[in-house]
Amino acid sequence: MRSPYSDGEWHRLHPLTPLLRGGLTLLVIIGVIVANLRERLVEFLFPVFTDLPPGELPPDPIDYLFANNLLLIAGGATVAVLIVLLVLFRLSWRFHTLRIGDDDVEVRSGVLFRTHRRAPLDRVQGVNLTRPMIARLLGLAKLEVVGAGLDANVKLEYLSGKDADAIRGDILRLASGRRLAAGQMAGGERSSLARQAAAAVGSGLQGLVDGEDFSDAEPESIVRIPIGRLVASRVLSGSTVFLIALVAGIVVAASLSTLWLLFTVVPMFLAFGAYYVRSVARGLRYSIAPTPDGVRVTFGLFTTVSEIVPPGRVHAIEVRQPLLWRPFGWWTVSVNRLSGRSSTDSSTDQLAAVLPIGTRDDVERVLEILAPALTGGEWTSVFRDGILGPVDDDPYVTTPARARWLRPLSWRRNGVLLSDDALLLRRGWVWRSLSILPLARLQSVGLEQGPLARAFGAATLTGHVIAGTVQTSVGALDRDEAVRMFERTARASVAAAASDRSHRWAG
Repeated sequence: MRSPYSDGEWHRLHPLTPLLRGGLTLLVIIGVIVANLRERLVEFLFPVFTDLPPGELPPDPIDYLFANNLLLIAGGATVAVLIVLLVLFRLSWRFHTLRIGDDDVEVRSGVLFRTHRRAPLDRVQGVNLTRPMIARLLGLAKLEVVGAGLDANVKLEYLSGKDADAIRGDILRLASGRRLAAGQMAGGERSSLARQAAAAVGSGLQGLVDGEDFSDAEPESIVRIPIGRLVASRVLSGSTVFLIALVAGIVVAASLSTLWLLFTVVPMFLAFGAYYVRSVARGLRYSIAPTPDGVRVTFGLFTTVSEIVPPGRVHAIEVRQPLLWRPFGWWTVSVNRLSGRSSTDSSTDQLAAVLPIGTRDDVERVLEILAPALTGGEWTSVFRDGILGPVDDDPYVTTPARARWLRPLSWRRNGVLLSDDALLLRRGWVWRSLSILPLARLQSVGLEQGPLARAFGAATLTGHVIAGTVQTSVGALDRDEAVRMFERTARASVAAAASDRSHRWAG
């Protein structure tokens, strides 16, 4: 059933939206100010308590109100301030509207300064559904439509959990080229604001008991990450190696001085502890599953984030294995995709790692849904020759003998291979990795040669895609082979892009 918001008309968001967008933050700020500046505020607002003869202690303001029967006046002033705030929140909510049409999603907001944002549905790169902890308690969620471009996302915050799920389904169906069914979700603007708020809170509390509803995915998550493996992977990460080295340095330095430890060691361990807790909590409730509209990735214990990436929106895939994970056969899988964030947003893409930790079987299942175009013969090049290689009959173009000193440890693994559907880049001995660049997503291909590489007849091949965490270049390749690979990749990517129809995958 379609949501009541998808009829092409303007609708308001959930009535509890102002509370989550500004009310809670305002209360926290007021509490911090009062707790830290209480005496200064009393002195500024009520000088009668401070203009006293020397030696006489000022009375407590609360006791003063009781003693002079001023409770009604103080209560009235508090109520007046609350009414003003409620009116402001109400105005903000009334002027924040959304519309979902057949071709785009639009949001208008602002009272004095109006903002109008629009996301064309054929440019949708993904739909994020986020349930922060407080919002989950109230039965609400926020929806983010990821657009193609900088600062192109359209945020719908906040909606009831059921409406958010229904709207996400409507947006993906419209983006796929399918029309919405004629059915309408019963109710629409069906009750008073108080009843809507009460229903959302009840749904939120029940959701905390029952857990997240993943019924929209068929089948269920194809990967399960045991909590022991998740914790062990964080302990065996590069951050732990850095921490051990830092502790060793501190022990040596502590023999010379101990005063500075109070200002460095304690904050450092608190920061590392917060990092480990946050990274482990992020991997809990992880799931990844194919759906009719793309790949759904969900993670998070306290704040649950769920994104559906439509077909053709993954621009690069990287399978990576740190040295400490090698004895256990663990890998991680990351992707490059458009995030639609502002160019000033320096935060890391939290959905880049689509598989935080997994075995080879897990990696195979994830790659099958992220790169469904790869044929049976190409999987040999991916797993045997790429991820686990090289083998004796290695098909990859690798570093020539004359340039091996440029890659003293990884010259055997350093290589590139062009398959029917992707450019495969293999690198690393300490940190082994394989990058898969779908040809239809390649924006261009580049060839570089520095002075050292020129002297030894080597070159660097780079596939230009959407920026992200995936490495998209391989250096120290044979120059002549790299030139031939450059020409073949350029022709193949043009042909793949011409036949690509993933922007309307059900049209």
